[in-house]
Amino acid sequence: MTSTLPAAAPAPADLRARRESADASATAWALAARAGDTDAVDHFVRALHRDVLRYVSHLCADPQAVDDLAQDTFLRALGSLHRFEGRSSARAWLLSIARRAVIDGFRHAAVRPRRYDGADWQAAAERAQPRGVPGFDDGIALTDLLGTLSDERREAFVLTQMLGLSYEEAAVVSGCPVGTVRSRVARARGELMELVV
Repeated sequence: MTSTLPAAAPAPADLRARRESADASATAWALAARAGDTDAVDHFVRALHRDVLRYVSHLCADPQAVDDLAQDTFLRALGSLHRFEGRSSARAWLLSIARRAVIDGFRHAAVRPRRYDGADWQAAAERAQPRGVPGFDDGIALTDLLGTLSDERREAFVLTQMLGLSYEEAAVVSGCPVGTVRSRVARARGELMELVV
């Protein structure tokens, strides 16, 4: 009788190597798309779509706007792809565009707030949330914990710890020095540890 043991978690070096390989592929697709390869556009979008959705959802306070903001991010990126030179990874470049799309979305929402005409808006919002999805409750707990962090610390934490960007890439996306990103992540970790313990 053979027993199957669960596979060991990949070592951090393996994860880093995979991320660097994925970044190199996405950057190659972006450069090929820039040169006019229409298939490369599809590969570029598919390679980074999940990262953009995750990043935007952590920055945006409106879950209903996440898909629109992700789409806006890709429209902006594809419109300015001719300016992408590959000096940073395509993922870091795209996430910096996503950040600007979210900020513009906040500005737009502030000028034109949306109204709900129903009697019980909170119940309607709760009914719209998915239920029974594996890991759903964990996702809510994580979202609640991340919600306690300041915007700057949450962004640095999500970029580096959840999306796997290096501190240097996160600094490019956030538009701040690398040391500031390191400090924000360290403080975010400390605050989260206090809440969990």
